[in-house]
Amino acid sequence: MENDLRISFLQFPIEWEQKEKNLVSCESRLKEAKGKTDLVVLPEMFTTGFSMNAAALAEEMTGKTVSTVKRWANTYNLAITGSFIAHEEEHFYNRAFFITPDGQVYHYDKRHLFSMAGETHTYTAGNERPVILYKGWNICLQICYDLRFPVWSRNQDNEYDLLIYMANWPEVRSAVWQPLLLARAIENQAYVCGVNRTGIDGKGFNYAGGSVLFSPKGEMLGCAYSRKHCLLTRTLSAEKLMTFRRKFPVANDQDSFQLNL
Repeated sequence: MENDLRISFLQFPIEWEQKEKNLVSCESRLKEAKGKTDLVVLPEMFTTGFSMNAAALAEEMTGKTVSTVKRWANTYNLAITGSFIAHEEEHFYNRAFFITPDGQVYHYDKRHLFSMAGETHTYTAGNERPVILYKGWNICLQICYDLRFPVWSRNQDNEYDLLIYMANWPEVRSAVWQPLLLARAIENQAYVCGVNRTGIDGKGFNYAGGSVLFSPKGEMLGCAYSRKHCLLTRTLSAEKLMTFRRKFPVANDQDSFQLNL
């Protein structure tokens, strides 16, 4: 890893189950990012909100959402990540995608489903945690509720450099959102970006945003404050990350373990 990485997070009010409106809203802001960033992070289920109406809203990987994001990535010359409702082999997934400007598509299926909202009854949990190589950076994707389970994000042997959480994290639990993200950055010696939505969903839950970026040392590098609709860009330093890991090699002393999936 030699080059810095410019990362942007798009925080906006998702229209409940209105795919076309949300796609239009996103593209209107993405146009501003062309030439100014390498990667844009969108919230969880950015085209629908956190809906359990999967049967009506789910798409294949060849559907409208992924094909549209592929066009954006190519047109604006940047990578884009977010999540949507996916359908594959009779299963529904809360699926994160990572799409590069040259059309490569990676995905991660949410591991920890939020049973309180009925997600466990609607969606199938993922059992793989891919690390994506982009512009020399190793990037790990996670989704919302995954944030509460640090074993799943454990950065063994500095496997990744950037950990991304896309979320629909309601205001009623917002007090723990940034502290948990901060903890993931410090314990894993990695940059951590958490992108949340704003607005009110179809169930009446409020979302205050608070999307944030933390350095491996726990420094807040950027924050989209409460309820703001914005596109915020920051630069991640490869040199600072590698220097910090050399000077303070926590990975040398970490516990080894194996997850049973």
